[in-house]
Amino acid sequence: MATQRPPRRSIDDFATWQPVLRLLRAAKAGKAAKAGADPVRVSGRIGHGGWSLGLPRPVPPRGRAAQTEDIQDEIDAVERVQTALAEAGVDDISFSAKIEPAGATVLRLIGPSPAVEPGIGTAHPGALILVEDALPEPWRRLPDPAHEARPAPAADPELLERTLRERLPDAIGATEEEIAAAETRLGVRLPEELKALYRVTRARWEDWGDDYERAVGVFEATRCELAAVDELYIAEASTRHCRWEHAAMEAVVTRPDAAVQGVVGSPGWIVFGENGGGDQLAVDLTPAPGGHTGQIILISHEESVGAELLADSLTDWVLDREAHERRHRGEEPPLVAHVNHASITSVREAAHPGLEVLSIGVWDGAPFSLAPVVGLPRLRTLAAYAGTLADPLEIAELTGLEFLELGPQDWRALLDAGAVPRSLSAASIKAYGDQAPLPVVAIANEILALWDRPQIIQTALEGDLGPLA
Repeated sequence: MATQRPPRRSIDDFATWQPVLRLLRAAKAGKAAKAGADPVRVSGRIGHGGWSLGLPRPVPPRGRAAQTEDIQDEIDAVERVQTALAEAGVDDISFSAKIEPAGATVLRLIGPSPAVEPGIGTAHPGALILVEDALPEPWRRLPDPAHEARPAPAADPELLERTLRERLPDAIGATEEEIAAAETRLGVRLPEELKALYRVTRARWEDWGDDYERAVGVFEATRCELAAVDELYIAEASTRHCRWEHAAMEAVVTRPDAAVQGVVGSPGWIVFGENGGGDQLAVDLTPAPGGHTGQIILISHEESVGAELLADSLTDWVLDREAHERRHRGEEPPLVAHVNHASITSVREAAHPGLEVLSIGVWDGAPFSLAPVVGLPRLRTLAAYAGTLADPLEIAELTGLEFLELGPQDWRALLDAGAVPRSLSAASIKAYGDQAPLPVVAIANEILALWDRPQIIQTALEGDLGPLA
């Protein structure tokens, strides 16, 4: 266990944590059958953007919605820690504490580590990044070349510009120099339709004099919340952030008749606006075989891979002539297979040469052997729910894995046998329920050590909360 003496920062001052610990002790003691008879163990996570403490929330009076005043004690206690985090330049911190009946307390602050993503709603660590700057395979995938693609027959820059000038007669358009500057910044030549749009309006707020109605007029004319010409950007994979443990479960799929490539991002996706719901609109210069150069796509903020076809061209979009993408109807084995009681019910059924991701979930039957997937050429991710593997050491035979998610016991078996796959770029320890975070952190540090990655540091603080009131 990596433990250090606390440096002199307010985040390492026991007094900073006292209000949070008192709230957690009171809640935990209130649930115990013999409050005060045994030590209380509590844990949680606090960051700048939120916190997870598992404290019970009071039920508001009938007819009234919950209000911040109902949990003001919790908010005040958390803000005290958040202030200390800001002073220390730390984004997020987990903790675990053992509180004796008389109030003597040992508090352990956990992390952070540059090699570990924060957990979600828990004190347990998130994904362990074993190879610095490693990205999941879908985030490394570039679109296929689209050399044969052509603009849609309906693409008409002149009609588009004429239509927009009729709708926006007083708009201030971008100069050729401003358009050229955008091309230089992006490193790509703008399609003629997009140039035509910005020659009519450059969509800068200062041009509207902070007049919201004028802005709305531009948005209505272009059917989107149009970005300024100098705010255009390329929706490459790096603009679509996703946690490792989620991204590793994705796969890039482009059907033979698809219009849009199923990639995470593309150097040919030029984002020019939003739909008002957090989704981006882009001109697509790298269409799939069934699409057109310059088609308009929607990049959903609720999805991590792919995009939806909206129109065959920017002209079609502005004139409200939307496209309907044909859907591939053929039955093909999934690249991502979920084996559980409600889906595929055997590893053998999931196995095929194209399988990339195998997720074994909740299962009531006999544990599974991994023998059917040994030797599959594209298998890169395995996630297995605790107790679902007949022999965790079979994982050593999956020589192409880049991501592995297991419960603590299965990781313990691999570590003890020296069988952790060296092909991994990232890993995750899936802890369930009220599992104490410190044993999980210890396993995480053992895994990190195999790749000589920065450890999760624990800072031990001691103090006294006094007897429970």
